[in-house]
Amino acid sequence: MELDYLLDFEDYFPSMIARMGAEGFIGELCNGFRLLMDVNKGLITFESLKINCYLLGLEVRDDELVGMLMEGDLDGDGALSQMEFCILMFRLSPCLMDSPKMCSTQVGADPMLM
Repeated sequence: MELDYLLDFEDYFPSMIARMGAEGFIGELCNGFRLLMDVNKGLITFESLKINCYLLGLEVRDDELVGMLMEGDLDGDGALSQMEFCILMFRLSPCLMDSPKMCSTQVGADPMLM
């Protein structure tokens, strides 16, 4: 039996910004950061990320968690500050990093062709 692990990725950030405005969107990113952070350190740490993945029912290997942290860790401390988290989220959003024309939503348009 062959399994198909192809996942479709839909970037909701542009539509969230359109609905909430830039300030509201940044507020939501900050809320997401607070959900994942270690409350004592004020950072997203390996331990806080591991615990929150477990609480969310996600099975993520330790090396994957380390990879997530390394992807966004700009100052090399092994954790994510709120600013690093927000920068990472923007970097991971293809539509926010591409030109606006590439990600404009058109009714009935095939997202794969945009």
